[in-house]
Amino acid sequence: MINLVLFGPPGAGKGTQADVIKEKYQLVHISTGEVFRFNMKNNTELGRLAKKYIEKGQLVPDQVTIDMLNAEVDKNPDANGFIFDGFPRTEAQAQSLDNLMNSKKSEITAMIALEVEDQVLVERLLERGKTSGRADDADEAVIRNRIKVYYDETAILKNFYLAQDKYFGVDGVGSIAEITDRLSGVIDSLQ
Repeated sequence: MINLVLFGPPGAGKGTQADVIKEKYQLVHISTGEVFRFNMKNNTELGRLAKKYIEKGQLVPDQVTIDMLNAEVDKNPDANGFIFDGFPRTEAQAQSLDNLMNSKKSEITAMIALEVEDQVLVERLLERGKTSGRADDADEAVIRNRIKVYYDETAILKNFYLAQDKYFGVDGVGSIAEITDRLSGVIDSLQ
């Protein structure tokens, strides 16, 4: 079983690569944003709980997120593995994810981070902003702040996974196929 934490700053191509990698390796892609939206839309107990926090402008507690991820993992008992996207974001969350996977008699295989220079990210996001309709992709100051927040948050996680020999940085610049080949090289080396 291959369980990956996919990371990268905004605009690095995580969504694009997650779609390709999940098909190639027959993995289940779990995006915490999508899981939140699904649970809230379907008015599940966890969705209602998360909505209470979100409506107050508060972060959803880690345990609620872990419980949602646990439900997603349980929905896919025959999966070849999972790609976790958007979680963990803190060391406590990474430890919680490790505990969750251990309870399933599994583990996180690797954290793979797409590495892209800031100026390239800004250019990509401004370009995406022309078609995405997302306000946070249209303002360079907002984009630069999102990138800064990413680095502030993930520096800790990089060290967490480095300490376990599970961190792999991959050059996120090039064609989709070139980046997929680099990611595949890392994934293939893990099997």
